[in-house]
Amino acid sequence: MVDVFSGRLLVSKDGRSVDPEEALQNKVVGLYFSAAWCSPCRDFTPVLCDFYTELLEESQPPAPFEIVFISSDHSAEEMLDYMHSMHGDWLALPFHDPYKHDLKKKYNITAIPKLVIVKQTGEVITDKGRKQIRDKGLSCFRNWLESADIFQNFSS
Repeated sequence: MVDVFSGRLLVSKDGRSVDPEEALQNKVVGLYFSAAWCSPCRDFTPVLCDFYTELLEESQPPAPFEIVFISSDHSAEEMLDYMHSMHGDWLALPFHDPYKHDLKKKYNITAIPKLVIVKQTGEVITDKGRKQIRDKGLSCFRNWLESADIFQNFSS
């Protein structure tokens, strides 16, 4: 995953710059392609928020999982409003980073919302993260973790 964002910075919900190498190391990563203007996105984001909160705040130890939001919003202000009003405490690619177009191409994003679950290498575990969370809830994380080749003793 570090490879995917190598040489870039991510931003946190509170505006801090975050080194992806530190933030994403040894984690299953969900690339969340979404936008405030998209009603299916606004419908799914609270579900993703609950999923994220349960995995990270209610599991001991916290699950090795992180979300990176890749915005399709129309402006940086729209993206920030969306992050503050609806998102969990996850990371985002800065609005003005042109790399978001490369990511959309790389992961074949033709419609949003899309949650692509990837390994550390950026290799896709599933591009149906949204459906799996809706259908299986927290139990889908174990399958992602098993596919991710992450060496960590995590049990839930």
